[in-house]
Amino acid sequence: MVVRGKFDEDLKTLHAKLLELGNFAINALTQSLKALENKDIELALKILEDDADANILEEEINDFAILLIAKQQPVAVDLRRLIVAIKIATDIERMADFAVNIAKSTIRIGNEPLVKPIEHIKQMHQLSLQMLTLSLEAYNEEDLGKAKQVAQMDDQVDELYGQTIKDLLSLAQSKPEQLAQITQLSFISRYLERAADHVTNIAENVFYLVKGKRYDLNQ
Repeated sequence: MVVRGKFDEDLKTLHAKLLELGNFAINALTQSLKALENKDIELALKILEDDADANILEEEINDFAILLIAKQQPVAVDLRRLIVAIKIATDIERMADFAVNIAKSTIRIGNEPLVKPIEHIKQMHQLSLQMLTLSLEAYNEEDLGKAKQVAQMDDQVDELYGQTIKDLLSLAQSKPEQLAQITQLSFISRYLERAADHVTNIAENVFYLVKGKRYDLNQ
């Protein structure tokens, strides 16, 4: 019982670290759009500097989970918990990387006025944040209903992405002199679409954790 008790405490520690990484990514993504909207280069640079914290936290999660696998040799659901923690940490860290990429695009755009309102980008951003928050709740509560809802929201992001790229391509034809900025806005749209895909991966891993089998929620 003592050994099991220690293992349960270790699982709680791992769980807490994963939620900490998730909150870091939420904040980074929030700040990245704020930097873009306000043309705040200093904030964009801070996002780049802070990203090292996400990398360190992901490494801590991976190392801790691998250590527990080696020491405890867990089976069934306990092993799934550790495997899922590693996989989810990777997806969350990638989302933090996308926040960095958005910040880099913001720096490249600089102080130029935006060529068009970025309402679709803002909607994609908001959906991605809602999805990440919901996926962390699904993981924390092992709630398959919330995990499924995440996948449904991903379809909305995909539709917005398609419309945004179509609009930007049209704009590139009418305002070729703004091609550099239009390209950066296209990149930002792609980063948000990819971020949503990574959140869907988290939802799929919640299904794997609870059900013990893989589900493709992107179908």
